[in-house]
Amino acid sequence: QVQLVESGGGLVQAGSSLRLSCAASGLAFSTYTMAWFRQVPGQDREFVAAIRSNGGNTFYTDSVKGRFTASRDNAKATLYLQMDSLKPEDTATYFCAAGKPILSALRLSSIYHYWGQGTQVTVSS
Repeated sequence: QVQLVESGGGLVQAGSSLRLSCAASGLAFSTYTMAWFRQVPGQDREFVAAIRSNGGNTFYTDSVKGRFTASRDNAKATLYLQMDSLKPEDTATYFCAAGKPILSALRLSSIYHYWGQGTQVTVSS
């Protein structure tokens, strides 16, 4: 049974940092592209970042470039998202996802096979 478990969310002030983790089990982690999405109630799930299976290629939505860094430790089957200079508009539930998308589909939530339960990030102004 595949499980993705996020942790590290919380309530912080604008300008602060958080590091999210996503611990994976039940899948060949090192063969999957891993991604972070976020969702605000009433809105569609939004792509945040993705990292290819070997960790050599990362992709970000424009609004987080230069502030967020995705990384992975294949030996620990864990995905990370370092979030710096947080802004109130980063407030959302953050989900990790595992899939094997082609490059052009990397940002599409429908492509990802497995999802975590989400962790809440709240940034106060």
